[in-house]
Formats: sequence, structure tokens, C-alpha cells
Amino acid sequence: MARSDGDSWEITESVGTTALGVASARDAETRSANPLISDPYAGHFLTAAGEGVWSMYRFDGEPPAALLEAEPRLVERIAAMRSYVACRTKFFDDFFREAGEAGIGQAVILAAGLDARAWRLDWPADAVLFELDLPKVLAFKADTLDAQGAAPRVRHVPVAADLRDDWPAALEANGFDSGRPAAWIAEGLLPYLPPAAQDLLFERVDALSVPGSRIAVENFGEDFFNPETLARQRERGQAFRRAAEHLQGQDIPDVADLWYLEERTDAGEFLAERGWQVTSETTPALLERHGRSIPADLPDATPHSAFLFAQKIG
Repeated sequence: MARSDGDSWEITESVGTTALGVASARDAETRSANPLISDPYAGHFLTAAGEGVWSMYRFDGEPPAALLEAEPRLVERIAAMRSYVACRTKFFDDFFREAGEAGIGQAVILAAGLDARAWRLDWPADAVLFELDLPKVLAFKADTLDAQGAAPRVRHVPVAADLRDDWPAALEANGFDSGRPAAWIAEGLLPYLPPAAQDLLFERVDALSVPGSRIAVENFGEDFFNPETLARQRERGQAFRRAAEHLQGQDIPDVADLWYLEERTDAGEFLAERGWQVTSETTPALLERHGRSIPADLPDATPHSAFLFAQKIG
């Protein structure tokens, strides 16, 4: 299912499948011997959604032979993506923790997906967390967690909004105070936005942020848009998809069809020009900092991303 203006999806379709894939990786990490993060709710989302390609991170034994034939090093690639998702999750978890310790009482997740930070993290007593996403995504998450009797550990405000529409108005209508510092995150979001929509997103964040506000972003690394890299990833992905579709008897979206693979203004440069102090960390550096590594001879095992932190100075 290719993207189109104003498109939407069920949680088991299109972009929704990627949210389930990330939940699957977080669930696998949580159940591992030495987990870097803990997400006891991720498995409930997978159960509620049923079986699908997102379940591949949960293989506890040998994957089906057809998948190994399509990708002989599948087990290593699954392990690499588990580590990537674990370190990415830890990066954003730590960002919110440090923002809270610095006295920032408003937190905003842009495209919240299926991460249950409101339920699984410790928050300051007076904090409020706003989660923006499409209505169907928020409803699926709420229904699943309600069925488990789970209660958020912070004042939690879901905001049903499309980030391509006037989401600032919806955010402020739900109690966001643009006169107070806020902590924002954009995790696993930017490839799903066209370049102009990405610029507009950060323009709006900047307009809603007073000095002292912070943002953390999963940004594009320098090799992300390399044509050879993209072609190699797509070829490998297509072989795997064909094998998985044969096994499961259902269509599986090509991630490349869900992304807008177009050069764009770098998020760090965009924010720096508007008075934000920016630092960035590469994926290899983030993995190394948390004691994770990827085999050197396993190309494109993780996204070519960088992890950006910025604080608004003026």
C-alpha cells in the first residue's frame, strides 16, 4: 500500500505494521536475559493484533527455512534490529527522564505509535504527557491497555490528530501551554513525512516552544539517502517479503513504499538556525555506548540514522 495525501490505516496495515514491528522488538528485548529497557506492555499489543510479519522479532528458535533462504543471515539481522530498537528506546526514555529532572513538566510524543511510556516510565508528580497520533492508533492502544487494567503513571492526554493537519490547535485545545517549556520527541517519524511536511513540523514545534524547551529526534544519518544503499536494502527486503507473504498468505507492505525517500533539510541544521543548541550521536556510537555491536560484515543491518538532542536557547 503506497502512501497518498491524507491516507490512514488500521494498526495491521501500512505504517501501522511498522509500529507493531517496533513493539515486537521491544517485547523481545524485554524478555531477553539482560534487557536494556523494559516494556511489559509491548507483548499485549502483538497479541491483540494477531500474527503478522511484525512477529519475526519474537522467534525464539530457528526461523522458517523459506525465510532463511531469502535472507541467510536473518537471525543476525533480527538481533541487530533488536539492539537498535532497544538503544533507540533507551535514548528517548533517558531524554524524558532528564527533562523531568530539569523541571520540564510538559512532554509531547509526536506520532506516539505503540510505545507505552505513560504506563512504563517514572514521571514527576506534576508532569503531563501529550501523545499525538491518528485516532485508530490511539484507540487500539487504549483498548489494549484498558483490557489489561493498565493505568498510566502520569497525567496522560491522547490527542487524536494527523501531523499533516493543524495539530498545534488540537494540542493546545487539550491543555498544552505554549508559555511553558516542553520536552518533545520525534521517534521513528521523519521518513514517513515528505520534506515540506518535515519542515512544517519543526516550524510548529519551534513556534510552540519557549526557551528552555528540549527536543530529541531520530534523524537521518549522512548515508541514509545513498542510492546504492537504498537499492541494496530494497532488493533484500523484496526477497524477504516474497518468502514471508508465501508463508503467511497475506500481503506485506514494502517499507520503502511507506517512506518519502527524498533529500531534505537536516533537522539539526533547521533547529540550529532558529536558536536551538544541537548535538548529535551516530547509530554506531549509540550502540557502543550501551554495549551493543553489529558484525562489521553485515551491511545495512540497522537504519542509517543519527540521534539528535536540542535545547532552545533563544
